[in-house]
Formats: sequence, C-alpha cells, structure tokens
Amino acid sequence: MAGILTALDDVPDPVFAEAMVGPGVAVLAEDGPGLSSVTAVAPVSGTLVTVHPHAFVVLTAGGRAVLVHLGIDTVRLKGEGFTVHAEVGTHRAVGDPVVTWSPRAVAESGLSTLVPVVALDAGPGALHVEGAIGSRVGAGQSLFVWS
Repeated sequence: MAGILTALDDVPDPVFAEAMVGPGVAVLAEDGPGLSSVTAVAPVSGTLVTVHPHAFVVLTAGGRAVLVHLGIDTVRLKGEGFTVHAEVGTHRAVGDPVVTWSPRAVAESGLSTLVPVVALDAGPGALHVEGAIGSRVGAGQSLFVWS
C-alpha cells in the first residue's frame, strides 16, 4: 500500500524492531482526506499460508515467506474494520489485493499504523532496501530485494 518507507527498528514492537522474525522494512500507511480505507496487496507472488484480518504471509515458489502486519497490536481489534479478500491456500500475484483496512480507524483506536513487511527467517544482511527511508512508496512497489 502507499505510505512512507520506515526503518523496521522504528516499529514500536520489539519483535519487529529487533528483527526477531526476520529483517524487513515498515510502511507508515498513507491516510488523508477522503481516504477511508486502503488495500494491502501481495508483496510477492505466491501462496497465502496465513491470513488474518490484521496480518498475512505469502510463501513464494522458492520457499521464501513474507509477512505483512497491518499496524501494531491490531489483533486487539478482532477483525473489526478489516476486510479479507483471499483465503489460505490461494495464489496471489504481486499487487493482488489481500486485506482492506482503515489506517484512520486504527489510529483513532490509539494503535500504530506502521505496517511491517518482513522476510521471515532471513539472515542478517540478506535484504537490500529498494528505496530511501522516509520516501513515499506506492502500492505494489518493491520494498526490498532478498538475496
């Protein structure tokens, strides 16, 4: 989704900030007048192996898994304000819709709208971030390359 590219260590959750599940980046979800919801899309092509309203994991044909977590502590919302567009086991191409949500509603709940995008179980130095931290990214834009 569109937003501001943010360093993973700026995410207010130690699991992400300390890269306990893998390295990655975060996107501060874009929100603005007239923008009541945004759609998180598949960051890579592959099979959805986990789908929750607040998070999903896509497994590539090469065996690499990428986690997208919509906001921080959003599991507390119990799915309210999230619309899931795909089920576990379905194939998603890069840019295919997975979950629509409202960053504004999440922020109004007092929760962070940072969206970690993590290369699960990748080792240190395995990623090359594609853009400059602090720059705007668009929906479906490449965030990192996993070597």
